[in-house]
Amino acid sequence: MTERKYFGTDGVRGLVGEHPITPEFAVKLGWAAGKVLAAKGTRKVLVGKDTRISGYMLESALEAGLSAAGVNVDFLGPMPTPGIAYLTRTFRAAAGIVISASHNPYYDNGIKFFADNGHKLPDQVELDIEHLIDQPMDCVASEHLGRANRINDAAGRYIEFCKSAFPSHLSLTGMHIVVDCAHGATYHIAPNVFRELGAKVTEVGTRPDGLNINKECGATHLDALQQEVLKQKAHVGIALDGDGDRIMMVSDKGRILDGDEILYVLMVNALRSGTLKGGVVGTLMSNFALEQACQSLDVPFIRAKVGDRYVIEQLKANDWALGGESSGHIINRDFHTTGDGILAGLQVLAAMVAEDSDIETLLDGFKKLPQTLVNVRYPSGADPLNSPQVKAVVAEVETALAGKGCVLLRKSGTEPVIRVMVEGADTRAVKTFAQQIAQEVEAATK
Repeated sequence: MTERKYFGTDGVRGLVGEHPITPEFAVKLGWAAGKVLAAKGTRKVLVGKDTRISGYMLESALEAGLSAAGVNVDFLGPMPTPGIAYLTRTFRAAAGIVISASHNPYYDNGIKFFADNGHKLPDQVELDIEHLIDQPMDCVASEHLGRANRINDAAGRYIEFCKSAFPSHLSLTGMHIVVDCAHGATYHIAPNVFRELGAKVTEVGTRPDGLNINKECGATHLDALQQEVLKQKAHVGIALDGDGDRIMMVSDKGRILDGDEILYVLMVNALRSGTLKGGVVGTLMSNFALEQACQSLDVPFIRAKVGDRYVIEQLKANDWALGGESSGHIINRDFHTTGDGILAGLQVLAAMVAEDSDIETLLDGFKKLPQTLVNVRYPSGADPLNSPQVKAVVAEVETALAGKGCVLLRKSGTEPVIRVMVEGADTRAVKTFAQQIAQEVEAATK
């Protein structure tokens, strides 16, 4: 992994117009990926995107590079990341390419890949692509150039896939749901999924204009959803992020429910129905209450590194199905190969219907420890995590917590940010500790 030059934990990502998110680099990336994939025999790649304006530019550049390598391109248009993973499998494509920066603002974008099995590309394939990017670009003979095609029914195919994951003997009839699509890739899909299963749906964030993706809405900005749930007297609110691979929820009382709480509901429901396979995978940032809840129910629980790819790695290694992150990436390998916000929402709704219960009742007995997260931006080249002063203040806080909490500092895999997380029994102390560490981290960046 240290050999990577362009790929991060979730593909290539950055500010549009700055290397590597430029037309020139996208052409070269498309060509390099096409050369590597064509060598494996299949010459078809799917390309989908979210709703940010730069998606048009990047998909055109990728098409040029892929065509020059002799690879055919099928365009999906706006499509959630998990939808691209699903369609890559069903169309028997060599790979699926996602143009998205997930929960980031419109001026960021990224390019990531799924293999033909719907999983992230193996590390070695990404390294092979990186090696070719730095080589001179060539072009196949004209008769071997790749062709381009548009799949017009992609959204409908994915809607049917999502609906198939909801138990056929249950219905959402009588349930009122507020769905916030973050003006992102699920805007034309998620409301239809829930409506076609019988729910009354109030839409939020379903009018993308290329610039408003994730802007004060979606899984990272829940105020609008909270207000709408209370205003509509809805049963529940569902917030997706810009590319639809993560979910947060709001109860009928207006309480925000994160990935840990969603994972708890799904774990308990799977236990009741006898469908839980093995244990549950969380991350280093999962609330300690989730680990305690698993222990009390005799369910094995392990923590992966932060990042959905690491959760999936642990699930596959242990042959388990259920895992996720506090941030809302929820994976259930019984249904899909990757995190899927719509599918996770459907599983929670199925639990509510099966138990004839509201989501607050399903969470009875589950109380998270207070946890504070502070993000500190840092300049390129800086490494504040190695600062002696930062290490000293972390040691002081860990001593003060006395084993009844934890501290985690990590670099984001998608933006130049240090995430400072502190968890403990006392809310005020946790916030104070987090600010103390964040201030030291910020000072170390200067």
